[in-house]
Amino acid sequence: MVHFKDKSKEFLNNRWLVFVASMWVQSCSGIGYLFGSLSPVIKKTMGYNQRQLAMLGVAKDLGDAIGFIGGSLCEVVPIWAVLAIGVVQNFVGYGLVWLIVSRILPASPLWVLCVLIFVGTNGETYFNTGALVASVQNFPKNRGPVVGILKGFAGLSGAIMTQVYLMFNFPDETSLILTIAVGPTIVITAVMFLVKPVRGHRQVRESDNSSFLFVYGICLILAAYMLAFMLLQDLTNLSQIIVNALTVVLIFIILLPILVPIILTFNSEPKSPTEVSLLPEPQNQESSQSEPNEVIFSELEDEKSSEIDALPVVERQKRIVHLQAKLFQAAADGAVRIKKRRGPRRGEDFTLMQALLKADFWLIFFSLVLASGSGLTVMDNLGQMSESLGYENTHIFISMISIWNFLGRIAGGYFSEIIIRKYAYPRPIAMAVVQVMMAIALLFYAMGLPGAIYVLSVLMGLGYGAHWAIVPAAASELFGLKSFGALYNFLALSSPTGSLIFSGIIASGIYDSEARKQASIKHQSSGYILGVTVGEEDSLTCYGVICYSLTCWILSGLCIVASILSSIVVYRTKRVYAQLYRNPRG
Repeated sequence: MVHFKDKSKEFLNNRWLVFVASMWVQSCSGIGYLFGSLSPVIKKTMGYNQRQLAMLGVAKDLGDAIGFIGGSLCEVVPIWAVLAIGVVQNFVGYGLVWLIVSRILPASPLWVLCVLIFVGTNGETYFNTGALVASVQNFPKNRGPVVGILKGFAGLSGAIMTQVYLMFNFPDETSLILTIAVGPTIVITAVMFLVKPVRGHRQVRESDNSSFLFVYGICLILAAYMLAFMLLQDLTNLSQIIVNALTVVLIFIILLPILVPIILTFNSEPKSPTEVSLLPEPQNQESSQSEPNEVIFSELEDEKSSEIDALPVVERQKRIVHLQAKLFQAAADGAVRIKKRRGPRRGEDFTLMQALLKADFWLIFFSLVLASGSGLTVMDNLGQMSESLGYENTHIFISMISIWNFLGRIAGGYFSEIIIRKYAYPRPIAMAVVQVMMAIALLFYAMGLPGAIYVLSVLMGLGYGAHWAIVPAAASELFGLKSFGALYNFLALSSPTGSLIFSGIIASGIYDSEARKQASIKHQSSGYILGVTVGEEDSLTCYGVICYSLTCWILSGLCIVASILSSIVVYRTKRVYAQLYRNPRG
């Protein structure tokens, strides 16, 4: 009995349990990705035009990205409290949206719905921040896979919640909004106390690689199952019983990762000497700052020649010590002036304010504005894009892009980790590659090629998803873990910043312009003389590739510029990554 009690305590404090609980949190935290399914319902029910709908999309994007409060709270309150705030915001925000759209409450002005969608979606930032901060702190040596898997589940959450909604077979389309309000509230309330830092770096085991492979396997099975599920729904008329059974199997697959902490805890042997911290203890910053005479040779350490880099570790340290001694002597003789370092170097812990002074941080941010903003614009408008091409079931494309978004995040974390571990090459190179891929997908749609909507859904999902596995891991490597929550949430502002311009102004403006042209031609052919009335304009709909082709041409060019910015970051951080991930020899 005592043994079982000890094992239960060990289980509840196992970092893999925290990771699995974080996966479940993330599996219902990608609320914003469902906007493509919600927008046609809201547009039809509330009688909005495309520009009004775009304003709701911008409010959603802002809520999805402004997470400074959650990032700051993670440093002063328990993770469960951060998650609880998100639960309240999500339930209240989307709950009230459902009551208004379903006509239970009186119709409200557009700005009220914008505020409610902002509040509801902003709850997602608390879910993301809590899950990421706890897991990255527990797995500091596996940041790429951890971030990729967690962000992958967030990307897939739209498809998961859509299937749960279909399982209940609600008669009213607005019930999807109710599912968004209630589903995350139930799941995250159930697991919020399991998500916490547990000094995971002291639980490192040789079996970790096989555990990650097992989780990766489940992720691939989940993606393949979801894709097959979507295709079946699109190509055949499934009965409600089959939909319910397939959804139950889906939930079972999502629960499977719990086997990892169960096996590690209840099948584990006594700890071996290898199960100790693989990381040095954190340095006491106060003590390091209290040494006024300490001289830091930032130029010497950051700008070493490739010849010194190639030396064995011991020989390299000897060479550095020798050079330092010479510099000390020269300083004593007054021949050189030694400058003290004013702030941390890349690879050390930065505060947000310190990171904002670095060119690398802004290059990453603006690269994200252009590429991630373009990806989010496509995701927000995908329902309208597929509708304009004559597809009636827009849910299939929303779910499809969610699945590829999921795979992009898994692949982005996995392959970028190979790049840094095997080649010690900067992680942002993976970002530059996927941005070129996104540009190609947008060109494919802009040229109106056959099957363009499918190509766009696949490649934009992969590319957009990969960003959110690569960027958080790269930010933690270049700017440290101390203020990771604040750094991540600032970078997350890039998506709505881009979407505000690309979707709220460019895409919606072009769509409405083309819709007016089509309506004008239609009315003239019917005997009308000029334009359309205000009442008719509210329900304007555009048909054909022309509705979004110019938008895709523009976004494609922006993705190429983003790739150039990412390549500049790669060039600037080569030496940093070589120092962080070099495999010592000799």
